[in-house]
Amino acid sequence: MKKIFAAIIVSVLAISVAFASGSAEADPNTIKVGATPAPHAALLALVQDDLAEQGITLQIVEFTDYVTPNEALAAGELDANYFQHLPYLESYNAERGYNLVSAGGIHIEPLALYSEKYDSIDQIPAGATIAIPNDPTNEGRALLLLQSAGLITLKEDAGLEAIPSDIAENPNGYKFTEIEAASLPRILPDVDAAVINGNYAIPAGLIATRDGLYVEGADSPYVNVIAVRSGDETRPQIQALVEALKSDEVAAYVAERYPNGEVILVD
Repeated sequence: MKKIFAAIIVSVLAISVAFASGSAEADPNTIKVGATPAPHAALLALVQDDLAEQGITLQIVEFTDYVTPNEALAAGELDANYFQHLPYLESYNAERGYNLVSAGGIHIEPLALYSEKYDSIDQIPAGATIAIPNDPTNEGRALLLLQSAGLITLKEDAGLEAIPSDIAENPNGYKFTEIEAASLPRILPDVDAAVINGNYAIPAGLIATRDGLYVEGADSPYVNVIAVRSGDETRPQIQALVEALKSDEVAAYVAERYPNGEVILVD
């Protein structure tokens, strides 16, 4: 398994290198940014022309997981990435000993509980299987969502990185299956319900406010950020990227493309 995982990392890094003409430092006005497809890569593509007018070339490298974009950034193969919320970034730094930082918060993607078998939380039967993300911060985020929905109660000291063993009360005897976040939409038919991140729910055609049985509030602390290596957060090209993503053009696109609150821009 470790060999397979290592091979995946090497493959993705090799693909990302292919997008570059030289090292990330060869041309300071070229920034290579890793992103998951929706909405991150789509928003980046939207601002490419605006940045080009400022003499900045934005290269976008798409990833489909939550591990390799940070590995590539730490290794210097990317100038920034845009796929993760701040608690995940902080957790990843602590786990790997990295020093990646936020250059700016861009948006929130509300987390939601989905089901193809039931139309409301009240219909979920005792003993049902609920799938949740298996990475530390999104797992904790999912459990906090389920607690907010009244399905479970966590221990008082569980915190943002709660795991199933931190559940203090589970009156309906729900079973929790920990699955890689990217796979959750695919396994939704096989479980009673699943908590799915917005950037994987959206490409699967799921809209939190339409399809979710319970949706995270807009006051969520899980803001998606532009992440960079420490020291690069003040780099002019990176700050130009952050400002471009806060433009009226992006706001208009989000309002039209995600009218149901699937993506919420932050100030």
